[in-house]
Amino acid sequence: MARKAARKPPATRSVIGRLLSPVQDFIRTESASGVLLIAAALLAFAWANSPFAPSYLALLDVRLGVGVGSWQLEKPLILWVNDLLMAIFFFLIGLEIKREVLIGELAGWRRAALPVAGALGGMLVPALIYVACNLGQPSLRGWGVPMATDIAFALGVLALLGDRVSLPLKVFLLALAIVDDLGAVLVIALFYTEHLSVGALALAFLVFGAALVYGRYGGARPLGFALLGAVLWYCMLKSGVHSTIAGVLLAFAVPLRHGLSTEQLHQELRPLTGQGGTFEQVEVVIEHLDGVLARAASPLHNMEHALAPYVAFLIMPVFAFCNAGVSLGSDPAGLVGVISIGAALGLLIGKPIGVAGCAWLAVRTGLTRLPDGANWPGVVGVGLLAGIGFTMSLFIANLAFGLGPQLDQAKVGVLAASVVAALAGLGFLSRALPRGGRAAARTGKAPARAG
Repeated sequence: MARKAARKPPATRSVIGRLLSPVQDFIRTESASGVLLIAAALLAFAWANSPFAPSYLALLDVRLGVGVGSWQLEKPLILWVNDLLMAIFFFLIGLEIKREVLIGELAGWRRAALPVAGALGGMLVPALIYVACNLGQPSLRGWGVPMATDIAFALGVLALLGDRVSLPLKVFLLALAIVDDLGAVLVIALFYTEHLSVGALALAFLVFGAALVYGRYGGARPLGFALLGAVLWYCMLKSGVHSTIAGVLLAFAVPLRHGLSTEQLHQELRPLTGQGGTFEQVEVVIEHLDGVLARAASPLHNMEHALAPYVAFLIMPVFAFCNAGVSLGSDPAGLVGVISIGAALGLLIGKPIGVAGCAWLAVRTGLTRLPDGANWPGVVGVGLLAGIGFTMSLFIANLAFGLGPQLDQAKVGVLAASVVAALAGLGFLSRALPRGGRAAARTGKAPARAG
């Protein structure tokens, strides 16, 4: 009986992990999607610089529309991707931010201080470097481009080092990127909004209020949030505030309220404790346990868990494909200018200096401390990887410059810097981190704190 019972915990832990360790699931999903992102970006770049480049541009310009009666909404494909699909991406970001602030790595000032300090430095210093390169130029408008970090690419590169990377270091990168994303959302809402329609914006906030009420008083159905989200998205689209902000606002309305209380969960699990028997009986117990945990999970967790694969393996690669197709043309040197230089230097130099420098100041002044299993070389390596700006940087570049040569310059700077930052971070960490899985061995208790 003892041997049979000993075989149960790994399966049981995997079931419990889906409820109690969403951070580890998220890291695995984001790491894997980084490979697909790279492939999509390379395909777009190759197509845009091939003899078939006109077909690539024609594809992005295909007009798609929806309508009911006299109401019509029509946009080219690239705007559907950048306005609608990215709103879903921002919805997932909002869910992650809310979870991390309430119960995760950003819950409580002492825990949050390190990634918050690193993220603030990693946004401020790159922006200042870009401003210094573009001072007095119309291109100064793109100061937000080098502020963002692409978490999928960064975690994908980190995953190449395997178990040499301790879980606390991965969680630090994840928390850093989430704060970074929140900063990007605020920058987009405050500085890249033009021609406000007060009426549409007021209607959007009424819909947001309805979503808050729905979530506060028991609303948990994804369909209910989807309908409210569609109306909120359209109101934001017409308000002048970028429509992706609707995704973040809607996420804040999704409740982090568990379906079972702690006492009810204990009552459900108590009869299962210590049960053994045949493999078939154990499977029945695990199946029942899976159902109990599914009912206990909050709407926020369920939506995040359901959306993450679609965002990671569909929405982000489609965005990369539609936005990474920069044509070098007959004069590649013409794509090098103050915009591309400012974006590249901001990501390559500003990110590691800002992240590691401000994190060091936070520890030095006693605001926080390095988590167990993390060290300063690891933090510097994370700072280098934070220079991978890809998705969010390209998105902000689109808002800052629209179509034209300035956007192409910004894309070249972001893409070049992201490649160099990935190689630099990988090379630095491969030398700085211990070999042979010792990082994981030193932090065996870390997963219990990660969720």
